[in-house]
Amino acid sequence: MSRPAGETENNLLNVRNLDDELTATQASEHPDQHYAADEISPGKRISLHFSLAPEDDPAAIIDSNFDKTAVSFEFGDGNLLPGFEHSMLGMKAGDKKTLTIKAEQAFGHSNEDNIRAYPAYQFPADLVLAKGLMINFSDVGGNEQAGVVRDFNADEVIIDFNHPLAGLNILFTVEIKAVTPI
Repeated sequence: MSRPAGETENNLLNVRNLDDELTATQASEHPDQHYAADEISPGKRISLHFSLAPEDDPAAIIDSNFDKTAVSFEFGDGNLLPGFEHSMLGMKAGDKKTLTIKAEQAFGHSNEDNIRAYPAYQFPADLVLAKGLMINFSDVGGNEQAGVVRDFNADEVIIDFNHPLAGLNILFTVEIKAVTPI
């Protein structure tokens, strides 16, 4: 799972970073929370299986590693969005649950400022445009940003630079395989 890209010079994306907000919220909800050595918390390495699906369509699995090797990360290392990470606080090896991660704590809400119209002539003539097609764009610095074709006609192409899962509440199914102190 990755974070949405930040601003680029040409696309001026307005993507909100929720790290500080979630950390402050989590701290205020559980100011005196202490975790056992075998519970997920800061200072732990976690191995897990997971799946992601839209809350309104649980059968439409977006990503899963239940049929693969468990993934591992250190709590707070940035490999997992804070909303997902904090939802697992206090879980132990062997725990399995399905949680709803609200859009604002998952991939954020869709931002209309991240939807741009481009003249159709700027796209290669041999490119077959289709709604949902993902295209990589580069800014003058060589940074790449993926955009999704939202709509198009002979004159213009509407590109959505929001994360494809922006605006969705996500069903997060997680099974903890191991929790170890770092």
